[in-house]
Amino acid sequence: MRFEWTVAVRFLREGGLQTLMIVAGAAAGISVIVFMTGFLGDLQADLIRRTLGVQANIIVRPAEEVARPLREGDAALPQVQARVQRLRSVDQWQPLRQRLENTPGIRAVSPIAAGPGLITRGDTNKAVTVTGMLPERYAAVTRFHEKIIAGEYRLSPGDTIIGADLAHDLGVWVGDKLRISTPTSPGDVYQIRAIYDLGQRTHNRAFAYVSLPTAQALLDLPGGISSLELSVDDLFGADRLAQQLQETTPHEVESWMRANPQLRTALGNQTIMTLLIRFFLALVVAIGVASVLVVSVVQKTREIGILRAMGASRARILRVFLLQGALIGLVGAILGCIGGYTLTAVMSQFVRAEDGSLLFAAQWNGTLYLFTLLGATVLGLAAAIMPARRAARLDPAQAIRI
Repeated sequence: MRFEWTVAVRFLREGGLQTLMIVAGAAAGISVIVFMTGFLGDLQADLIRRTLGVQANIIVRPAEEVARPLREGDAALPQVQARVQRLRSVDQWQPLRQRLENTPGIRAVSPIAAGPGLITRGDTNKAVTVTGMLPERYAAVTRFHEKIIAGEYRLSPGDTIIGADLAHDLGVWVGDKLRISTPTSPGDVYQIRAIYDLGQRTHNRAFAYVSLPTAQALLDLPGGISSLELSVDDLFGADRLAQQLQETTPHEVESWMRANPQLRTALGNQTIMTLLIRFFLALVVAIGVASVLVVSVVQKTREIGILRAMGASRARILRVFLLQGALIGLVGAILGCIGGYTLTAVMSQFVRAEDGSLLFAAQWNGTLYLFTLLGATVLGLAAAIMPARRAARLDPAQAIRI
């Protein structure tokens, strides 16, 4: 292979500006591929992180009861009377929680008791969802504890945690007191232990968190819960795991993918668009490499004829041009990875979220760059097949005369 390497490198060096242009073109295309892969990957991760920041990966709820047809007299048509509301408590939830915790793929389980409530402060009333949880278990399922902006993340029987916008509306802060009541309980006065900020005003006004025993008393759920919230090891395998759990439990099991169909559709569309863009960029790079090598074969026809006359076999000539394609792809990939990383680092400083945080960051993704190097080398090799075969088929006598 030493002969092939020597001739391939010499042909590329003699190409001069032509070689530089195709390597630069390959590097530009690959840098865009690297940038878009990292950029859109980080954007998707940030979108999922913000959406699922305080949302469980899987939720187990009481199943809906099947409505029964009721007949009045001799009526020919049935009248279906739906239930007023779903079953309030998850049946036998403690054994179920233990079984779920021992299920492969499930990281943590948190019992939740949630229902409608009313917060009163002076003459101001605000409707909220009263959510009872165990702080330690809830922190293992969601990142709610990271959203605390004031106070401490803990709940005693007389404590509550409310959102920043709700606190602003009520004119309260950490240490102040307010009344929480529900349709089934006149409620009691609770002290604000902490303030959270989820980044969305609607959510910041929607929930008031209390301890699980407190919520059970307020919602008339003695010892019961309204749902079990789960976190899983494989976020994108949550839907499959939820379906498996659904087959083994009478309760309703819902994954974050089914709870957020618009997010799932958006992620799918982004992935498809990314693949299409990467495909067409790779196609352009391949066509460019093939075009340059075709021109090189024409320009080097006499040299190829001389090499063949000196005893170089068709296979050797074939390998010379295949190596040229592979080298163009490899060098272009190296420069493209550096360019893509630099572009990501620069753009990350200008594209930020509303709160000023970075939407994405430049990260040295070894796996991405390794596959990029391998892929670009193979792409250059594939693009060189047609020109290489053409060069190998040249007749030495005719090539020398040309």
